Amino acid sequence: MKSRLLGGIAALLLAVIGTVLLVVYVQGADNRAAQGLEPINVLVVKEAVPAGTKAEDLNNFVQIEAVPQAAVPEGALERLNEQNGKITSVDLEPGEQLLASRLVDPRELVPGTVPVPEGLEEVTFLLAPERILGGRLEAGDTVTVYTSFKSEEDMPADAPVPAEVKGWKQSTGLLFHDVLVTAVQKAAPETKQTAGNDGSGSTDSGIEMPNGSAFVTVARTDADAAKMVFGAEFGTIWLAKQSGTSTKSDPPVTTFGGLY
Repeated sequence: MKSRLLGGIAALLLAVIGTVLLVVYVQGADNRAAQGLEPINVLVVKEAVPAGTKAEDLNNFVQIEAVPQAAVPEGALERLNEQNGKITSVDLEPGEQLLASRLVDPRELVPGTVPVPEGLEEVTFLLAPERILGGRLEAGDTVTVYTSFKSEEDMPADAPVPAEVKGWKQSTGLLFHDVLVTAVQKAAPETKQTAGNDGSGSTDSGIEMPNGSAFVTVARTDADAAKMVFGAEFGTIWLAKQSGTSTKSDPPVTTFGGLY
């Protein structure tokens, strides 16, 4: 009788201890789960970002969101303060968290270049310094493209051009906004010309390259690239560097008659 009583008490104690341990374990699991769900602030992409975008311009494309800690990968950024001078190494899609690994120093890529956004192609133009901000353009900059034309004859009456251009031999117009510069190859300060095919550097076979000139490569669709090539071949091209607050209007073609 006494042994049965002791056995019953022991079983009861084991049951109580087991229950307590189970409760403690469950509470610990809840705490662990709560820690994983605790939200932290991270930067999330709200609009598609092309490769080569400067970190200084990313504020227009990202926003701060509270995300459960368990869903935040290593390297997720909460701010951009320490990313100045870097660029995006790949295209960024809406909804993804901004990772530090997505931002790189341009010098870590092919020297002086940035990635070409998907679907675009590169085309290069040799431009004098006054057409590229005195040579201050760099890979990763976004520019507006202007073209100017000058002809010896008046525009034909049936030419498919804006009415204000007809009758004038000179005109300047805005061709494109938001053109990505993917590479800039600047001439050395003492360079006067590039060498010809024979390596002699003679002006007969070489390309004149004034001090400060540069080969500027941009990324654009094939149709847009054709228009820029036409502008460079039969007129002149001017590039204006855009900022994050640049106004993007659609001005009419400028002629002498409309200048004033």
